[in-house]
Amino acid sequence: MPTIRFRLTGSRDDADAVMTALHGIDRIERVEEIDDMMPGMREDSSSSESVSDSEGQVYCIEVDTPNDQLADIVRGSAEVIAHDREAGIEFTDEF
Repeated sequence: MPTIRFRLTGSRDDADAVMTALHGIDRIERVEEIDDMMPGMREDSSSSESVSDSEGQVYCIEVDTPNDQLADIVRGSAEVIAHDREAGIEFTDEF
């Protein structure tokens, strides 16, 4: 069962819109927001005290799919919705 993980940078409404749309895809087994284990930490910065480059929040989202074909559909759908909402999206292997 493929698991898709991504970080969405945007508003709460952006994250909710992406998660709601993904819930609507047939045979999706799970869509869940994962709590950030270290809030405020930025991997792209040498200092955890740096001011954010954007005003959006980062939401870690995980989706379980039954096969690779549906995983590709999830990735494509999440990208389109994030783009339409002008939110950032980054796919990752682990959080």
